[in-house]
Amino acid sequence: MNIYTNLDDLKSIKNPVLTIGTYDGVHLGHQKIISYLNSKAEKIDGESVVFTFHPHPRMVLHPNDHNLELLQTIDERIEKLENAGVDRLIVFPFTKEFSRLSATEFIRDILVNKIGMHTLVVGYDHHFGRNREGSMAQLEELAPVYNFEIEEISAFMKDEVKISSTKIRKALQIGDVCEAAIYLGEEFTLEGEVVKGDQIGSKIDFPTANIKIVEDYKLIPSDGVYAVKVCVGEDYYSGMLNIGNRPTLSAHGEDRIEVNIFDFNEDLYGQTIKVIFVELVRKEIAFTNLEELKSQLIKDESKCRYILGDFSSVTTKKC
Repeated sequence: MNIYTNLDDLKSIKNPVLTIGTYDGVHLGHQKIISYLNSKAEKIDGESVVFTFHPHPRMVLHPNDHNLELLQTIDERIEKLENAGVDRLIVFPFTKEFSRLSATEFIRDILVNKIGMHTLVVGYDHHFGRNREGSMAQLEELAPVYNFEIEEISAFMKDEVKISSTKIRKALQIGDVCEAAIYLGEEFTLEGEVVKGDQIGSKIDFPTANIKIVEDYKLIPSDGVYAVKVCVGEDYYSGMLNIGNRPTLSAHGEDRIEVNIFDFNEDLYGQTIKVIFVELVRKEIAFTNLEELKSQLIKDESKCRYILGDFSSVTTKKC
């Protein structure tokens, strides 16, 4: 997959079949659009093109209070789009100036004149351009004027539920990582650097790696204990992860993300690891002392090992 962040670097594209959007999560609904995109491009001897944005428009237009909780970092989005088989990815740098373009100007000046769009594929009820003024009705008017085809893909349904990034966010915000995984087509992940913690977990035989998430816009699931798979280097391990302010150990102002990797004793400080959420085990609980906490953690570990099945001990499955 060729990636562009500057349209001036864009080389000639043969019959571009293009779609526009944030594509946060690249969930099953997005994958349906991309699958059609690739199929259409193949039929007309063209190339599939995804036109997305970074930073997210709200980060530019409301930098101090965007309140974003995105399912993916830009790197995660790029990786998943590449896995979906996209030929060309344009990660357009969103600016205030760009936000002032009308829908017609965006179609004419960028998609047609700069990229040479052959076909535009959009999802159900898609809007774009300044103040999201662009609609399917407007696209149908512009298509013959600027000589491109327009095709709309119906919403993707799973068990009679329309899939959207918003539904996935809501599931994660209550800790339902299983439902999120169904809609995403894979488990939700977090990736971050292992940093120094208070090392209290080691004192009760449950050492944890404290994970720092650099991107402040990345969604963090609800507080609680989760059964997880952990990718360290090229290997997977099983573990349990806690998100919360650790009420038993005197609450901190911000939630912490701490993972106990089963049967693992290597030094991870400074390394980047990936955590794959499998199931919520319980919500965060305040205990009267560390002994009560340790007793609960023993139960949590047993449940996590059961949930994780063949990940219930050290593994060397490749990430």
